[in-house]
Amino acid sequence: MKILIINGPNLNLLGKREPDTYGNKTFEEYFSILQFKYRNIELSYYQSNIEGELIDKLQNSEDFDGIVLNAAAYTHTSVGIGDAIRAIETPVVEVHISNTFSREEFRHKSYISPAAAGVIIGFGMQSYDLGIQSFIKEH
Repeated sequence: MKILIINGPNLNLLGKREPDTYGNKTFEEYFSILQFKYRNIELSYYQSNIEGELIDKLQNSEDFDGIVLNAAAYTHTSVGIGDAIRAIETPVVEVHISNTFSREEFRHKSYISPAAAGVIIGFGMQSYDLGIQSFIKEH
């Protein structure tokens, strides 16, 4: 099984950015934990602050069994990312570290959710773990 984790803008700052909201661990540190926990799964990780690069990565994901996507701020603004998810066959699970519904109102709208196989919100970094587990339970 091959799963791709994609992170959007500013998630490269995890561990430094708003630790009360996002924790104090970098994503790379957490990704190492996931790789150890899921040794029998091929996990890949990609992060970009650029919308078009995220769309390109989604469009070139045919070799993966699933995608765990945290589109970050693009969740609330990008019709293009939502359309890209609809255009591919690889299932996508949308994840968020924070509970977006407990934050600013503009974060309550997702252009990703209608196209996603599922949504996991508000469990901190564990949201990624739960996203991976959702694909394991399918197989």
